[in-house]
Amino acid sequence: MNINFEPYYTTDFGAAYLRDSLELLTKVPDESVDLICTSPPFALLRKKEYGNVDADEYLEWFTPFAKQFYRILKPQGSLVIDIGGSWIKGYPVRSLYHFELVVNLCKPQHKGGLGFYLAQELYWYNPAKLPTPAEWVTVRRERVKDAVNTVWWLSKDPHPKANNRRVLKPYSEAMNQLLKNGYSAKLRPSGHNISTKFQKDSGGAIPPNLIEGRLEEDRITEMGAPVLFFSDDVEMSSFVQPVNVISASNTSSNDSYQKRCKQMGIKPHPARFPAALPEFIINLCTEPGDLVLDPFAGSNTTGWMAEKLERKWLAFEINKDYLEGSKFRFEKPGSAAVESVREFQQGNLFDLLHPGEN
Repeated sequence: MNINFEPYYTTDFGAAYLRDSLELLTKVPDESVDLICTSPPFALLRKKEYGNVDADEYLEWFTPFAKQFYRILKPQGSLVIDIGGSWIKGYPVRSLYHFELVVNLCKPQHKGGLGFYLAQELYWYNPAKLPTPAEWVTVRRERVKDAVNTVWWLSKDPHPKANNRRVLKPYSEAMNQLLKNGYSAKLRPSGHNISTKFQKDSGGAIPPNLIEGRLEEDRITEMGAPVLFFSDDVEMSSFVQPVNVISASNTSSNDSYQKRCKQMGIKPHPARFPAALPEFIINLCTEPGDLVLDPFAGSNTTGWMAEKLERKWLAFEINKDYLEGSKFRFEKPGSAAVESVREFQQGNLFDLLHPGEN
C-alpha cells in the first residue's frame, strides 16, 4: 500500500500532499502512524470557504476518515481532534454533534462504533474569537460568547504512548521557595493531605489540560503555561499542573506566514489553530523520529511544529492555495523553503510509505 503520488513539497522531516485526504489515507500502511493531530471542518451554521457539512450529516461524513485513522495508527498511537461546537439554527441552544461524534468513536466495534478510547479531553480557549452567534450574544444578550473548542484525545489502547515529563513547566517562584525552605505536611481544609512529597524537585510542574500558548514573530515564548490557583493556607500555584484548556489566539497578523502570504498575494487559511496546540500534543504523545499526520492540514501548523520538534510528518490538503501558503512556514534564511522530491526520496519517510522501492 503505497502513496503513489508526488508530494506537493517536502522538508527535512516531512511531506505535504495536494489531494483528497480520504484517498491518500487508503495508501498509508497499517499501523504506521504514531500521532494524528488535526482540526477537521466543523459543522457550523455558517458555511466556510474550505467546506463543512451540517451537524446532522457530520457523523456519516466523518466515519470513513475515522476508520482509516484507526487502521493506520500504531497500537499505542493517538488521535487528537480539535473540534468546535455549533448551535441549532434559529434557537439559542447547542448542537450535540461533537458529543455524538466522540460517543460513536469510542463505542465498541461490536456495537457499531469505531473502538477508540477517550484518553482525555482538552480545551482550546480562543480569546480573540468573535462574539457569536450575534443574535443571542450581542443583540438579545441571552448567551455568552462561545470561545472554547473541545479537543478529543483518543487512542486505540487504554495506555497510549504519552509522557507528561516532556511537557513539564518551570516551577513558579513560590514552588522554588518551597523547595528551598521546606513545607510542613498537614491536612488542608479541603480534606487533601499535602505531604512532604511536594518538596521533591521533579524538574518542573506537570502541565494540566489548561494550556496557554503565545507566539511572537514565530518564536514560541511559552508552551502550556498553567492557570494559577490559590489556596487559603498555601499558594497552590506552586503545585499547579497543566490543565485541559488551551488559551491561545489564532488571529496573529504579524507572523511570517501571514506576512509572506500577503507579499505573494495568497489568501491565508481563515481558521488556523494555534501552534501551542500541536506543540503540546506532539511533545506529550511522541518522541523525535515518530511519524505525525494531519489529514486536514490547512496551513500545516501541525507539520510545521513537527518539523521544529524533529518528528517525521505527513500533511494532506485538498486546497492548493492553502498548501501553497503553508510552504512559507518552512522557509529558512538564505535557502529554499522546501527540498526537492529526489532528495526527499532518499530519506526514511519515503521508505516507510513505499516499502520495497528504491
